[in-house]
Amino acid sequence: MRRRIRGWLESIGPELRQYIVANNREELPFNRSERTWVYASSKRENNYEGFGTDKDIYSPGHIFINPALFAYRLADDHPNKIDPYFLPCAKVMGQFNGRKRPYRPYSVANISAMSYGSLSANAVEALNKGARMAGCFHNTGEGGFASHHAHGADVVFHFGTGYFGVRTKEGKFSMDRLVDLVQANPQIRAIEIKLSQGAKPGKGGILPGKKITKEIAAIRGLEVGQDALSPNRHSAFSNVPELLEFIEAIAENTGLPVGFKSAVGQLGMWQELADRMLQSGIGPDFITIDGGEGGTGASPHSFADHVSLPFTFGFSDVYRLFLERGMTDRIVFIGSGKLGLPARALMAFALGCDLVNVAREPMMSIGCIQAQKCQTNHCPVGIATQNKWLMSGLDPTLKSFRFFNYLTTLRKEMLEITHACNYEHPCQITMHDMEMGMGDSRSTLTLEDNFGYKKQPVIFEGMQSLLDCQYLGGLGKAHKTKDMLSLAKA
Repeated sequence: MRRRIRGWLESIGPELRQYIVANNREELPFNRSERTWVYASSKRENNYEGFGTDKDIYSPGHIFINPALFAYRLADDHPNKIDPYFLPCAKVMGQFNGRKRPYRPYSVANISAMSYGSLSANAVEALNKGARMAGCFHNTGEGGFASHHAHGADVVFHFGTGYFGVRTKEGKFSMDRLVDLVQANPQIRAIEIKLSQGAKPGKGGILPGKKITKEIAAIRGLEVGQDALSPNRHSAFSNVPELLEFIEAIAENTGLPVGFKSAVGQLGMWQELADRMLQSGIGPDFITIDGGEGGTGASPHSFADHVSLPFTFGFSDVYRLFLERGMTDRIVFIGSGKLGLPARALMAFALGCDLVNVAREPMMSIGCIQAQKCQTNHCPVGIATQNKWLMSGLDPTLKSFRFFNYLTTLRKEMLEITHACNYEHPCQITMHDMEMGMGDSRSTLTLEDNFGYKKQPVIFEGMQSLLDCQYLGGLGKAHKTKDMLSLAKA
């Protein structure tokens, strides 16, 4: 009896700590205050705090944003006067390398790689519909392109070592299948190659055969019930020169911008990559740096806790390598790893990011309660499961609006803080505009002093120039209509 009671108490321990024991700021991965902001934003409820912050602002690593004495003033005809959520990327993917179909993302915040199979059909559909309304792109994750990705949003097609959706029967990469996929789905605007992810870099992965339904098997190019294996390295290339050749071949055959995603650890190959790009004049159009705190992929404790650097350390190491070679203008830098809150997103921009990809925050916006059961197929809210009964509780239409609300609120608050610093666009925020608490006698250090480099200014000619760009994706110029949401739904 005692064993049963003990087992029962252990099983409900996370719930007790989350809802009763823990205070607003002590939980991980996301504390109650962070989750509350996402939930309130997704419902268009009051997301303000009263009576001051309950965060310990003297703790090491706390972010301080330095406002200007006078905030940025919007002219009456400024795009953000009409649409306070309009915030596109300041760079164009593929422009430097002369791709046939360059792409300027309509949103600086987008959906990170999460595959259909890991997420339910209803969850993917909700995110895609919400992404269409918000104008952001939806990264497919490495599970292939599904019909649930085809509800109108821009799509970044992502594949990993399993080449799901673009593989031969033997499991090798198929250029012909990739070309056919891109031609059949014009909403695919860019292609991302996964080298590794923050949750489990260098580990590979498996989606068990019991989760491989007939639909998922068809999408991934597998047999029903066959384990979906992702090896820990690619078979299409094995070193930096071959990676660059692979990227160029895909770009040439599809016409799309091509980039890759990776966690950061040893810097030797990153140095080789930057050197070879400088010498050859070729290379990826974008690079996604995934922090070790990333977490939509289930992983062993040892990998989740210790393998790869967290975002701020990893990104700064990589960005510095390209900065030293004068190459930052060639690449769209994307940050990923708990960047779905306004201050953290802006810190990423101050470090040198041009975009941020978010995953768990969108999951929370459509109902995730941080139960941390993603790896069990028993997600209680129907997001990270293929259980049809659990999925039935997730209404894709309702949740698409919840995600839309969250994403647009994120952009709006990013803009409001940017304007408080007397800038028009987050790309203008410098490393001197942010300081980090050191928790010792040094008090604070600017990001420049802390990370040892000065961010290269991004060419920016005003928000109107971004609106007028012929390569602008997402909603395009829809924001000129005040009823942006109705137009997005049409």
